[in-house]
Amino acid sequence: MSNKNTGKLIIFSAPSGAGKSSLIKEIIQQSAGTIQLSVSATTRTPRDGEVHGKDYFFISDKEFNDLKKKDSFVEYANVYGHQYGTLKSFVEEKTSNHIDVILDIDVQGFDLIKDSVKNSISIFIIPPSLVELEKRLKLRGLDSDDVIKKRLMNAKTELKYAKLYDYVVLNDKFNKVLCELESIIFGKDHENNKQVNLNLLKDLLD
Repeated sequence: MSNKNTGKLIIFSAPSGAGKSSLIKEIIQQSAGTIQLSVSATTRTPRDGEVHGKDYFFISDKEFNDLKKKDSFVEYANVYGHQYGTLKSFVEEKTSNHIDVILDIDVQGFDLIKDSVKNSISIFIIPPSLVELEKRLKLRGLDSDDVIKKRLMNAKTELKYAKLYDYVVLNDKFNKVLCELESIIFGKDHENNKQVNLNLLKDLLD
């Protein structure tokens, strides 16, 4: 998908419940192996069905902190009391083999790397409204009302970071958004609606 000597980083961020994971999964499926999702290291315990090395690298706090001291992470963040980080070794192995790597990261992680990472594009996914975001979180059925309330509060903070990304994409209709993301990632003709969506975001937060 590229004439470059190495693959690029495709950075995705979004509030929890904005639909980012579903979009990423579909993009990877359609990429025929040219795009892979970075496997992050985390200190949280595995959920049912999660596999070490496939979903995450599950490590202890001590191991995580030792890796930080060794500068082994592209980025890292503390999210809901657990540490998450992208390992340099994983990213370098993939990109050196001409594979583009998707980083699904928190705004904290993006803030750490936005000025230092080269050969990358950054995309922030926004929901149509906070009401719709709350609806999606409830439909997932993964969290208690208290956790959903916390996620919505965090979303208001996270959305303020959207302007720092190369692209701001509104996730209102799945197939339309998927086409827009494919145009961005594969370098097709694409109208960057960042300012339009930032204006929408301003109304959403007011």
